[in-house]
Amino acid sequence: MKRIMSLVVLVALLTTAFFASCQQEAALGTEENPIVWAFVPSGDTQEISAGGQAVADMIYDKTSLVVEASVATEYAGVIEALQSDPPSAHMASLATFAYVVAADRGVAESELVAVRYGRPFYDGQIIANADSGISQLSDLAGKSFARPDPLSTSGWIIPSLTMRAAGIDPDTDLSQVVDAGGHTGVVTAVYNGDVDAGATFVDARGNIEADFPDVYERVQVIEVSAPIPNDGVQFHPSVPAEMREQIVEALLEIADDPDGAEALNQAYQWDGLERHGDDFYDPFRQVLQAAGVDAGELMAE
Repeated sequence: MKRIMSLVVLVALLTTAFFASCQQEAALGTEENPIVWAFVPSGDTQEISAGGQAVADMIYDKTSLVVEASVATEYAGVIEALQSDPPSAHMASLATFAYVVAADRGVAESELVAVRYGRPFYDGQIIANADSGISQLSDLAGKSFARPDPLSTSGWIIPSLTMRAAGIDPDTDLSQVVDAGGHTGVVTAVYNGDVDAGATFVDARGNIEADFPDVYERVQVIEVSAPIPNDGVQFHPSVPAEMREQIVEALLEIADDPDGAEALNQAYQWDGLERHGDDFYDPFRQVLQAAGVDAGELMAE
């Protein structure tokens, strides 16, 4: 009986080792070892997932590389996936600040930057419910505030710096800070009066206009930021240069195709893509440095 049990255990161990070996040997970009493209939850998760996977399928049609779209529950989750050993994400579409953090940690390299409204930059905005009594930054003292995520560039990093410059300490002067899980969630919370104010990209109010046509009257903009580099497509350094170039070329072709452009827009409201490396984000790094902000330390808080 013991001998039989030993044989069963041995077979189980050998089987496990065999499949583990096969998985390790499977080339990146195959069904057994897909290229995982991680997205941050900046908008509606189902929309991002559907659009992202549609683009991933188009990449396969052009390159025969299997890409799997994955939407994280929070911005930090994508960075953690890139940092894991081995990485559980090989591509990412990180927002500006999150990308800077990942790049500084050596786990992400920029290849493409999104184009919206004809430019690779966007603006942030601080918004307030029309009945909140808020018309300027100083009115935020004692008010509740919604942000998409603690690592959202336009939804928290830049607004918090803007508030500090206006004499409002977001850590002590706001009555409450709520994580809404995305820019659409921030607009909805402000519209419903669940919070007094919040911050998003310009103009996230359009995300709920179909359901709430009066959103532009009930949710008012009180501050607009300076231009911020757009999000885009980044790769883990372990992804081979040749494979990376195949995907980049495919994505540029997809962005020029009507069906591809529709899928990119569904995923992240991208109108196009441009090639930009890490140095594209240097001016933003300089803004952080001038404000005395250390990206790594801020993320650790």
